[in-house]
Parts: sequence; C-alpha cells; structure tokens
Amino acid sequence: MNTAELRQKDEAALQAEVKSLQKAHFNLRMQKATQQLNNTATLGETRRAIARAKTILAQKRASAPKE
Repeated sequence: MNTAELRQKDEAALQAEVKSLQKAHFNLRMQKATQQLNNTATLGETRRAIARAKTILAQKRASAPKE
C-alpha cells in the first residue's frame, strides 16, 4: 500500500492496518525461523510498510486540533 492510499484513511483504519502488518510480519518471522520462507526480502518490505503507516498515523495525530 502506498502513502497516498494510507493518507486517505482515518486513524482507526490506520491502526487496523498497522496491526495487520505487524501480524503479517510476525508470521513471516516464524516462517523464516522454520526455514519455510523463500523470499526474505518480504521481511524488510513489511517492516518498512509498518514504519510508513505509523509515521502517517503520527502525522495525523499531530495535525489534529487539540481539545
């Protein structure tokens, strides 16, 4: 998912996206540990996707008006 698609989501959807990416990353790590993972580059891609989603979430929270 690219940044333009992530920026269109609201905070709840971004949090759900982060959770699903973290779960996918965990599953990839387990596959690597049991030597079932063929493409180890997906670990880095997933880690960067998590960071991208967390960054956009933090930007949205920072730009939200304070009450």
